[in-house]
Amino acid sequence: MGGSRIETVAVHGGERRPGPEGSVVYPIYQSTVYSVPPGTEYHDLSYIRLNSTPSQTYLYDKLAALEGTDAALATTSGMAAISTALHSVLRSGDHLLAGHCLYGGTHDFLTEHAADFGWEVTFIDPQRPDTWEARPNTKAVLVESIANPLMRVTRLREVVEFARRHGLVSLIDNTFATPVNFRPAEAGFDLVLHSATKYLNGHSDIVAGVIAGRAELVERARTTANHFGGSLDPHAGFLLARGLKTLALRVRAQNANAQALAEFLAAHPGVVEVNYPGLASHPDHAHAAELFTGFGGMLSIRLAGGEAAARALIDAVRLPFSAPSLGGVESLITRPAATSHAGMSRADREALGITDDLVRISVGVENPEDLVEDFAQALATL
Repeated sequence: MGGSRIETVAVHGGERRPGPEGSVVYPIYQSTVYSVPPGTEYHDLSYIRLNSTPSQTYLYDKLAALEGTDAALATTSGMAAISTALHSVLRSGDHLLAGHCLYGGTHDFLTEHAADFGWEVTFIDPQRPDTWEARPNTKAVLVESIANPLMRVTRLREVVEFARRHGLVSLIDNTFATPVNFRPAEAGFDLVLHSATKYLNGHSDIVAGVIAGRAELVERARTTANHFGGSLDPHAGFLLARGLKTLALRVRAQNANAQALAEFLAAHPGVVEVNYPGLASHPDHAHAAELFTGFGGMLSIRLAGGEAAARALIDAVRLPFSAPSLGGVESLITRPAATSHAGMSRADREALGITDDLVRISVGVENPEDLVEDFAQALATL
């Protein structure tokens, strides 16, 4: 697939040609056990928990092709991908640098459990490279390409340079950007993480995670996952592989729809803030435009009426579902303080700007004029 564009890679990357029994669609191998050739090492046995069955390796090849990495691995959730990747690169006594505005589950995992594993964690401002400091025991740095839910875009080139300068493993959660808009491995990141529940699958019907990157690091992650047992079921893997084939088409549509909605909302008198990196007013617009081929399908807003208006807007829109996930073909709307970041303390949320009046919108693939008209009628009711 070398040289092919992302739309083509999404359809053909990792495919077996010809497929088993001539099948164009790769089948589901639901079997948990397989015959063992003589001399097979333990971690190379074909077994679901060992991430080595035909269905799994097929999916991993597709994921690696999309991210442009040596290898990839799927897990039972995005949090399983994040925790497995961190466990594979950190030991007791090690120090991690992490962006200070992360998905709530990641933040809670680090604040509530890192000390149990003997890890030290320092949260850094991803916009201020001059403030980053590595210690002798610093081993890794973790950031998000587009931070959830304020849509700040990390100084990604600077993270890669910093990690290389200090000999750190660089990890990035690329869920919001997707490999359609940004391919971190090409920028120099060591491990790329996803909640595949979101854009990669794109249909709100499975939960899965992805780890992709350099072969030796992914193999370390696979061994860790094998011991922790968070391996993805073959049927969920089949649905994920199917979703990947339309990833580029879906994300391109979501980029365009989010841009149109963000521009409408930014011009509306009842909206006091729109967080979307595709807007020239966004603080990270300039370097996002240099890094990304699209600005994603996620945005967040604040209304003149505060929390009461936020709640009323969620009730008044007709197309978006009020639901906490993102990245599906349908638009979703939620208040992060009550959903994705509810596990954080109010003080931590408010310090980051995740206030009770913040509304996050995951823009789907509906007609953009219909979306704009729906938000216009909803705002008119406030």
